Parts: sequence; C-alpha cells; structure tokens
Amino acid sequence: MIRYALIAALASLPVSAHAQPADIMSDISALVDARSAESAKTARQLWDWAELGYQEQKSSDLLKQTLKSNGFAITSGVADIPTAFTAEFGKGGPVIAILAEYGALPGINQDAVATRSPIDGKGAAHACGHNLFAAGSIEAAIAVSKWLKQTGTPGRVRLYGTPAEEGGSGKVYMVRAGLFNDVDIALHWHAADENSAAARTTLANRSAKFRFRGTSAHAAGAPEKARSALDGVESFNMMANMMREHVPQQSRIHYVITDGGTAPNVVPDFAEVFYYVRHPDPDGVDAIWTRLEDAARGAALGTGTKVDWEVIHGNNPLLVNEPLAKMMDAKLRQVGGVTYTAEEQKFAEGIYASFDKPGHALGSQEEIQAYTVSLGYGSTDVGDVSYATPTVGLRTATWVPGTSAHSWQSSAASGMSIGFKGVQVAAKTLSLAAIELYTNPDLRAEAKAEFDKARGPDYQYKSLLGDRDPPLDYRK
Repeated sequence: MIRYALIAALASLPVSAHAQPADIMSDISALVDARSAESAKTARQLWDWAELGYQEQKSSDLLKQTLKSNGFAITSGVADIPTAFTAEFGKGGPVIAILAEYGALPGINQDAVATRSPIDGKGAAHACGHNLFAAGSIEAAIAVSKWLKQTGTPGRVRLYGTPAEEGGSGKVYMVRAGLFNDVDIALHWHAADENSAAARTTLANRSAKFRFRGTSAHAAGAPEKARSALDGVESFNMMANMMREHVPQQSRIHYVITDGGTAPNVVPDFAEVFYYVRHPDPDGVDAIWTRLEDAARGAALGTGTKVDWEVIHGNNPLLVNEPLAKMMDAKLRQVGGVTYTAEEQKFAEGIYASFDKPGHALGSQEEIQAYTVSLGYGSTDVGDVSYATPTVGLRTATWVPGTSAHSWQSSAASGMSIGFKGVQVAAKTLSLAAIELYTNPDLRAEAKAEFDKARGPDYQYKSLLGDRDPPLDYRK
C-alpha cells in the first residue's frame, strides 16, 4: 500500500535544491559538449551491436574501456553476471551512483531512417533506447569525475553497468548482492518522447516460462496414444484470459507461446509459454501469480500432461522520492530540451506521419513537461534499487514526440542524431543533479528521511524472483 499513499500524497514538499551558479552550469555543459562526438559514437556502436540481455559482452567491454581510460577503477562480473560491472572515481563520501543499461530487445528490427526499413539478418534492436541510456550515463559519470577532480570535492561517483533490464532483472541481482549498500543516492534516466522529471511509479512484475510435457504420436494414425503439450498451453492460456476479468483493474497479464511444436501431424510432446504478471503492489503480483500457477496445474491435469515453470525475472515497483524528483526537475529545466536541425525536423515529420494517435505534438521536444506524481504501467528493475537507496530519474526526448517505446520508430531515432541530442540533455542534467547532491547535505538528509518514511520502520527487502541465479541464457 506504500505506493498508493505516495501517489495520493501530492502535497507540495519544500525543494531543498538551489539553482546552481552559472559557472557550474557552463562548466558542465562544456565538459559534456566536448565529448558529444565520442558519446554519439558510443551510442551508435551499441545500437549497431544490439546485444540481448546477458549477452552484451562487446557493449560492456566498450563501456568499461571508455571509463577506464578516463580514470575509473573497474570491477567486472559483479553479482555473478559476466556483463555487469561497476566503475568508480573519487575518494570519501558521499557515494552517488549512476545507472547505465545496454541490453537490446529481440524481435524488433529497424534501420535509422524515417520509414519502416528492417535490416537484413538483424533480429534485435535498441527499441527501448538502452544504447542511449548507457552513453548518457557514462558521459555524466565522466563529467562528474572531472568536476570532482577540478574542485577537490570529497565524494565518489560510481557507474553501475546493468545488463538485461528487459526481462532479465539484472539490477535485482546487484541489489541482492549488496552492491548498493553504501550508496547515498542513485540516479538514472531513460529514453523517451518527452523531457520530464515527473515522479512516476511503476508496476511490480514477475515472469516465468511454463513448460508442458506430453506424449508424441501420429496426429492422424494414433491420436489416442498422444497427450498434446500444446493442448496444455492453450488450455492454460484460455483460463488465464478468463481470469483477466477477475483481477484488479491496474493489473496486467501477457504472454507469448515460445514453443508450440514443429509439425501439425506430430502431436507435440513439449510446448512452452512465457508469462508476465504486473500489479502496482508486490503483494498483488503474488496473489495473481498463485492463481496463475493453479491454472497451469489445472490445464496439465485436464490435458493429461505435466507442467513445470521457471521464474525468469521479477521487479519491485519504483519508490518515488519527491525531494529528489523536484530537484531533478529543477536541473532539467536549467538544461532545457532538444532543438532539431532542418534535417532532423524532416526525419521527425516522416516518423510523426506514421502514427495513428501521436500524443505529444512535434515541437514539444523543446519543452519540459509539468511536474506531477503518477502511476506508470511499465516495470523496471530500477524499482529494486529504489528500495535499496534513495533513487531518482528523468526522461529526455531522444525519440520523436508521440513515439512509443518498443517500436520501430523508437529504434530508428535511437540510432541517429535526435537520440544523441537527448543523450546530451540527460548527461548534463544527471551531472548537475550529482553536483547538487555532493554540495547540499540538507537535500541528502531530506531524501533519506523521505526514503525511510516510505519504506517504513519494519521494511525488509524481498526479491520477486526469489533466490534463483541470474538466467544468463534466457535470451538464447
């Protein structure tokens, strides 16, 4: 119920952040702008590779190499994940973490052009903009490290290389391993079609692959000898679809059949379906999940098959911290939005024309959206980080206004200059936020107090994926 109280509590809190002096803003802009070509090169290279969750070896190596060459100490393979890492610069405290994601999505393919144009032989894409997320975060970490060195300010900036956000919950294993125990504040951002630091919560979620096993036989010659694993999957799906009418309104249930057999005349002895369940509260996920497991057992019983399942990932909801969110909103407004060149405007118009219901209007990429507190319907493993340490983020207009995540339009913009300009906005905003936190102990204390109040005095961390090891092969 923590999250409902947060969403309802829209009463204004005092903003402890102060506008940074013009020279700091100027210095940070100069530091980030000086590396804009390098940042764009990194973002495009990750976009080209489009490596899937827990397979991002080249992406991880490139990011580590970039940070190491800028004086960061690298720790690779953290939390038993080969592509996860931390990179740290500075001495003493406070410790400000910056999160970076770099996993791509399977099943989406698109060139960096304004019309639907798949790339031959490429079965994945950065349709959620994690190539931009990674590039912007490391640029912010580098800018902050230079500021720490130039000013002699005590403190450490720690970049977390976090793979497999898309259904792999990489950050959850990092939280579970205690890697955030000494962090004062964590910062993150995400690609989007708008510039906003509004406080938006997320849904808790859990996923699993349900595997049905039956008996094969000739579908025409000996059907009585067969027990169809696909019948088990389809019966399960039918029951889950009927259950949708009888779950809380803000819940989400979705699935895809990942293996349904190979030939119509062979009764399949194996079939698999991959399920997600979402709800604003972790207890709500648990309640729906118990019913889903019962439905799987019932489907197996009714079809004469057997079923087992493997939990793949699970994320807690994002815990809002309003003192930090209002500070981030102030920094984003100092930086400003994204301005298109004539060529980018033409690209944007081409993308915009492909939308049925575009939402944000062209030109809104130059604006900063109003600050609000709301419930979002996506899920992210940043949620678990937000229960380990006070956490705050923002979104920048890396995509053409009106673009949905997980679309060919988002992938197209993520591989060209519109996306790269959004990276610059994010890097500058994150840098200014980090500097505010190093220099404003009152804000850190206020954020910590809000964090402790939101979690409650008896809070104990619970992972929604249990004690399983990282599913390093879940995308193979």
